[in-house]
Amino acid sequence: MQLWLVKTEPEEFGYADLERNGRERWNGVRNWRAIQNIRRMQPGDRIFIYHTGKEKAIVGTAQVVSAPYPDPEANDPRLLVVDVEPRGRLARPVTLRQIKQDPCFGQWELVRLPRLSVMPVRPEYWQQILALSGAAAPVAT
Repeated sequence: MQLWLVKTEPEEFGYADLERNGRERWNGVRNWRAIQNIRRMQPGDRIFIYHTGKEKAIVGTAQVVSAPYPDPEANDPRLLVVDVEPRGRLARPVTLRQIKQDPCFGQWELVRLPRLSVMPVRPEYWQQILALSGAAAPVAT
């Protein structure tokens, strides 16, 4: 199982929308590096959902529930999507400011490549985010 972070504009599609829908196609990714990351996703992988815009915070978790497949709404078969389901809101959102202030995250793409919309998450980052969110105990990866 791999760990990921995906970004979304909450005004267009936020974590509440994912919760309401129960399952959703994660689409709209056009950056080739981000698409390569989607290509590596597999069912069972865990995801942090990050709200961009004014929030700039990790707000919840989700799970990949399909293998990558070509976006049926795009005219380019290289543009891939996966289906995801919500797994729970964080007790407290973890802001980009908190992440940037913690030296343990210094090498994470979220800090180094802020425009990348889909990126891997190291297990130690996953656990640290959960701790910062106020999780009572680390959630198994």
